[in-house]
Amino acid sequence: MKHIKLSKFWDNLRSSYWFLPTLMAVGAIALAFGLLSIDRSSSIDISALSWIYQGGADGARAVLSVIAGSMVTVAATAFSITIVALQLASSHFGPRLLRNFMQDQGNQLVLGTFIATFIYCLLVLRTIRGEDYQLFVPQLSVTVGVLLAMASIGVLIYFIHHASTIIQVSHVIADVSHDLEQVTNRLFPEALGHELDQPDAGSKDMPTDFETTAGPVWAKKTGYLQGIEDDTLMQVACDQNLLLQVNAYPGAFIIEGSPLVMAYPASRITPSVGDRINQAFVMGRDLTKQQNVAFPIEQLVEIALRALSPAINDPFTAIRCIDRLAAGLARLAERELPSPYRYDQSHTLRVIAAPVKFETLADIAFSQIRQYGSSDTVVIGRLLAAIAAIAPFTRHFEQRYILQQHLEAIWHSSQQNLNHQQDLETIEKQYHTALAALHQPQSAAKTIL
Repeated sequence: MKHIKLSKFWDNLRSSYWFLPTLMAVGAIALAFGLLSIDRSSSIDISALSWIYQGGADGARAVLSVIAGSMVTVAATAFSITIVALQLASSHFGPRLLRNFMQDQGNQLVLGTFIATFIYCLLVLRTIRGEDYQLFVPQLSVTVGVLLAMASIGVLIYFIHHASTIIQVSHVIADVSHDLEQVTNRLFPEALGHELDQPDAGSKDMPTDFETTAGPVWAKKTGYLQGIEDDTLMQVACDQNLLLQVNAYPGAFIIEGSPLVMAYPASRITPSVGDRINQAFVMGRDLTKQQNVAFPIEQLVEIALRALSPAINDPFTAIRCIDRLAAGLARLAERELPSPYRYDQSHTLRVIAAPVKFETLADIAFSQIRQYGSSDTVVIGRLLAAIAAIAPFTRHFEQRYILQQHLEAIWHSSQQNLNHQQDLETIEKQYHTALAALHQPQSAAKTIL
């Protein structure tokens, strides 16, 4: 992807509780000075307007003082409620879901509104002068302060509703599923250089002495690989006439000093070339969904596993996660995952990327839930139904083979962990239904966009 570093920077801003409130505070400062300039202008007569504040200096001070004091109190209360919601999300849904809650712009907007109103009232309050000095009552500015207070009351009502909504499990699962849909649409198809018409043709263009002549480019940072600047990597390969084999994929944990890329030939690797290659890999402390389609899948699996734990024992939440996983894998099955072999404009093999495999994503989605829910008839049945639902969207025999492997694993787990004959018969029917769906002739490609 292009501009991955800028995308990471923007993602970090969205995940902070200071960025949007700071912008709103700056807006409040600009609004205060602008309205005070209008109040000071002798060419504009606003006293004739009936809806403008008509009281004296003492009344204006009292109104703005009450508004400013109440905004600080409400902002502190809203912040406390937000912290409690984050703690609840961490304990019930997993710490990796915290970033989703931090990116919620509703909470940021609420905090920003209260802080901006407080700052506005302070700035206007300091300009009010009584009769002992040169009398000045900013009538328009005080009126806008009252309007901001009324708007803040509406925002407070919205916050109460919003805070009780975002911690509902259905809302959380739907948001993560939406993230999976977005990252799928953004990454696939993904072009790094130019693909050939024959996906497997790239293996024929590999130099025969690649294993013996290629040399490693060592990682210079430790952390999670959040993204790869593909244009930079391709440019380095073209400039230095190199063939680069990428050993890491977004979402992998990289240790400083480990081989990040194998470059052919090794004789052309210089310290400056190694630095340029390292700059194409964006590292961070946390996993993100920017180029990692597996991350939203792992989040849904984590919610399902916590729901299936003995402490919570909530299979219905796990079922909702399975339904969303089925929709996500069906969407991925429709997409043509890009070939790992990437070519420049002259059709010279330049980059061999670490491929994203449907097999890996299906294993992430099904394996752990199968292991934790193998003794629950409803969960096992929904896993079988999910495979049956994904089958019509597959485009290749390999995808159906992968799904059938998971189908057999789910079936054998149920045979080992379910004891009641009625449960076994129910699962057997669902197993044969899913098996029949996998063996049906491949139909025309469907769309779930």
